[in-house]
Amino acid sequence: MSGSNVWNRTREKLRRFPEVFAQCSEEATAYGKCVAATTTSKQELKKDLCAKEFAALRTCFSNAAKKTVK
Repeated sequence: MSGSNVWNRTREKLRRFPEVFAQCSEEATAYGKCVAATTTSKQELKKDLCAKEFAALRTCFSNAAKKTVK
């Protein structure tokens, strides 16, 4: 297995990230608002408080990444 092949695939994924992220702005905003709302003052984010929003963002990223494969 070639090490450079792994880096080439990784670089390609990183190049596509802004395009994929732009397609998921609503989900990213919802997740960010949830995180911000649940970590007011000096509270730590607790596991699964924003699980629904994170799942929606993850699904969106996955679908958007599949659409942008060249």
